Amino acid sequence: MPTGTLLYAQSGGVTAVINATAAAVIQAARARKVPVLAARNGILGALREELIDTAALPASTVRALGQTPGGAFGSCRVKLKSLEQDRARYERLLEVLRAHDVRWFLYNGGNDSADTALKVSQLAAEFGYPLTCVGVPKTVDNDLAVTDCCPGFGSAAKYTAVSVREAALDVAAMAETSTKVFVYEAMGRHAGWLAAAAGLAGNGPDEAPHLILFPERPFDEADFFARVKAVVERVGYCVVVASEGIRTPDGRFVADAGGGQDAFGHTQLGGVASHLAGRVKDALGYKVHWTLPDYLQRSARHLASRTDLEQAQAVGRKAVEYALKGMNAVMPVIVRTSDSPYRWKVEPAPLQAIANHEKTMPAEFIREDGYGITDAARRYLQPLIRGEAPPLYGRDGLPRYARADQAPLPRKLPEWAG
Repeated sequence: MPTGTLLYAQSGGVTAVINATAAAVIQAARARKVPVLAARNGILGALREELIDTAALPASTVRALGQTPGGAFGSCRVKLKSLEQDRARYERLLEVLRAHDVRWFLYNGGNDSADTALKVSQLAAEFGYPLTCVGVPKTVDNDLAVTDCCPGFGSAAKYTAVSVREAALDVAAMAETSTKVFVYEAMGRHAGWLAAAAGLAGNGPDEAPHLILFPERPFDEADFFARVKAVVERVGYCVVVASEGIRTPDGRFVADAGGGQDAFGHTQLGGVASHLAGRVKDALGYKVHWTLPDYLQRSARHLASRTDLEQAQAVGRKAVEYALKGMNAVMPVIVRTSDSPYRWKVEPAPLQAIANHEKTMPAEFIREDGYGITDAARRYLQPLIRGEAPPLYGRDGLPRYARADQAPLPRKLPEWAG
């Protein structure tokens, strides 16, 4: 096996189990006597040469990272453009990798991160630098192509389903004299996977959520009002789950926050639940409450799915294995081999098939009327939220989460002016 250093970096929005992947990477590399550097704040840290030597982290801290939410080394929303457009930044990155003898680069993120890992592998090949690049899957949106599901999604889905079920009990208790409509906003810009997960909270038309709004279906306000009214008159109250990315029939986001676009070119969204609540109150006169869980959906490690945790750890271990075998420009993906009993395995897939592709909800997962999930969706979703993996708690009653606060290594290159 060639000698050198492995560089691990986190990208995009973090999850309840991304640190479990990080811990698995460090543990697998240590078992093979391979030193691991971590980039502070993702690709930005690599460009700035802000690299953390994980050898200084005790084994107990690395284990504790496996039950800690957030991003232990920091993440970022920085997208590198094409090799031609961002040539200077790619070459700077390659300089940093050379300076620290990095021979394996693991980038833990979603679609855009897979694209970056692919481009770095192409640049290294162009310059004749021996580098193996592996994308590591992560996203609560569950929108990565090829893989059956994404580490991070199962825990967010479990949080969503549990939260909707619990909130629905609250609303039911108060509906006679108070709240008639409750609106829950789920993450999901173009893909309604988390909104769909809310459907696991109940069974049948009279159990919450009564209406689910998917970004895959155009939002018809008049039809929505009619359905809310019908549910309230039949059940006594109505629980609505709305994906943040629902659009009007002409393609406009219902919740466009007017904040422009981020580094990935994504429109800033926000407030679909509050918007719908206001419109329902004005149109139907019901008392309405709404909630925006936002970061709570992806940081709720206390309610993590055991399946999700095991998959997050498995892709981390496989990423190291693939890298050390010289399997360049691949990603360890989850392959489902059986629904009942649920069985899965990890296999390599080319980054070319994943980068910048997006997996939306299959049509057969959305109920014919467009406001709920089908049995096929339940068969797919239910195993992903199965099992509990609670963190250890301290005497103060709070989870014992770990921190990986380390000073970066001394720079070997001039400070980056980019």
